[in-house]
Amino acid sequence: MRDARVHDGRHTAGTLLIEQGAHVRTVQEILGHSDIRLTQRYTHVASPMAEDGMQRMGRALWDANLDPN
Repeated sequence: MRDARVHDGRHTAGTLLIEQGAHVRTVQEILGHSDIRLTQRYTHVASPMAEDGMQRMGRALWDANLDPN
């Protein structure tokens, strides 16, 4: 196990909450941030979430399933 700071755990917790579908305002409350912009900087978008976002945008714009499989 690598060394980690409490701060790293907060980033991980925020990101995992977002990945599980928690609303960013909920994550803001859990992390205790007074400004939503801090929460948004604290969380990271993982590749599966980015892919899902791209799929949703494609369906919204072109009403097509862009999944090649």
